[in-house]
Amino acid sequence: MPLVRIDLPAGKSPDYGVTIGDVVYDALVETLSVPEDDRFQVITEHHGPGLVVDPTYLGIARTAEAVIIQVTLNEGRTVMLKQAFYKAVADGLHLRVGLAKSDVFINLVEVKKENWSFGNGEAQYA
Repeated sequence: MPLVRIDLPAGKSPDYGVTIGDVVYDALVETLSVPEDDRFQVITEHHGPGLVVDPTYLGIARTAEAVIIQVTLNEGRTVMLKQAFYKAVADGLHLRVGLAKSDVFINLVEVKKENWSFGNGEAQYA
């Protein structure tokens, strides 16, 4: 049920975005109990001013390599689970693609279950 949007700077290898998607998916399954095979992702590369990430907001030093990850998912997870997800993604991206943890920006958007249609014009979770 999560919809993941990953925005990253252009110029990386094709595997780079795929690996980021893999890390996010694995973290969703492991920390937020998302079902296996529930993978819907949009991965977009941005050139120049198409991706704006403040380099120092909240005292966190970010580089031009920063990525933005937005996950829309059903509401109801605890703060502790969300924190575990953030850490799993940042740690995983650092390990798998060498991205600095400070360059991982994550936003969760929680919605009610009836706000999804997975096809056929039906609200499967309503």
